[in-house]
Amino acid sequence: MSTDGMILQIAAAGMRAQSARMRIIAENVANASSTGQAPGEDPYRRQVPVFESVLDRELGAERVMMTRAAPDRSAFEQRYEPGHPAANEEGYVMYPNVQTLIELMDMRAAQRAYEANLNMVENARAMTMRTLDLLRR
Repeated sequence: MSTDGMILQIAAAGMRAQSARMRIIAENVANASSTGQAPGEDPYRRQVPVFESVLDRELGAERVMMTRAAPDRSAFEQRYEPGHPAANEEGYVMYPNVQTLIELMDMRAAQRAYEANLNMVENARAMTMRTLDLLRR
């Protein structure tokens, strides 16, 4: 496989991993206020993407991939809302362990990593086109 082909494969793997990361972040933000349906029931638990480096024998290089989403085991937030259907005996409701500001910062980092991989793809294509132009002369 050519060097440009290897660059494209590695960058595409990075783009897939960041796209999966953004989907998980979007799910976390969408469920930031999702409480349990009944008293004592757990609310939505934040998910964290788990990445692994995988050796691609065909390329002879390592690629990144998201293997799974793991639950964040940090504590849930409790708010005093005695009229809420999910309130416990003391009137507290458990809310998800999602902090929207952190999720937005993670989304921005994922977006920038995606864009960096996209730039690699564009640069590899431009180099290939320039090489073809030079060979035509």
